[in-house]
Amino acid sequence: MASPYRELKEKAWHANQEIPRRGLAIYTFGNVSAFDAERGVVAIKPSGVAYDQLGVDDLVVLDLSGKVVEGNLRPSSDTATHLLLYRTWPGIGGIAHTHSTYATGWAQARLPIPLYGTTHADHLAEEVPCTAVMSDDAVERDYELETGKQILECFESREPLHTPMVLVAGHAPFTWGESAEKAVYNAAVLEEIAKMAFLTRTLDRAAAPLPASLVRKHFQRKHGKNAYYGQK
Repeated sequence: MASPYRELKEKAWHANQEIPRRGLAIYTFGNVSAFDAERGVVAIKPSGVAYDQLGVDDLVVLDLSGKVVEGNLRPSSDTATHLLLYRTWPGIGGIAHTHSTYATGWAQARLPIPLYGTTHADHLAEEVPCTAVMSDDAVERDYELETGKQILECFESREPLHTPMVLVAGHAPFTWGESAEKAVYNAAVLEEIAKMAFLTRTLDRAAAPLPASLVRKHFQRKHGKNAYYGQK
């Protein structure tokens, strides 16, 4: 009997395959989930399964409370983080968690990524935020749920669909989008932004942020109401 969640699992599977293809993680690092808002279910990579051994049928489907509705494997250890973001942010259809080298380097340094250039401004109009460091008490509670709470606290005054990425201090990046495919796209963009910012700061420790006028221009031409980048 065909799975009623086959299409959702295929979307999640294809997005997970992009992680190693784009060089965003090695071995079993990282994971991607896809969300079906109408049915209130999430398909996510199983824990500890290498990407080259991952099959569509291995994807685990859960409801937003964390109950497994389809699948025989244990879901990603980061599942609680994904579910909290889906429960809190309407319009999110996919979440990616990677350990890409440069973005993770900024996260380990506990630093936001400065907005130095137009490549960055093409995708978001502020620095890439970094969460606070998790407290010892939070670490001893539900660690993955607390990771989600860290992200939400960081976004109390931010619009997640305008800034679809974050660095979790001491850990690694999370990105999201209206689909799982877009979440991985944002993860790849984040890694390029992180690399460019690292090179900029290495060349000039006192490099200035991009002027606000250029930030507005580049962000609005792709995301504003009168956007004109790309094809109609």
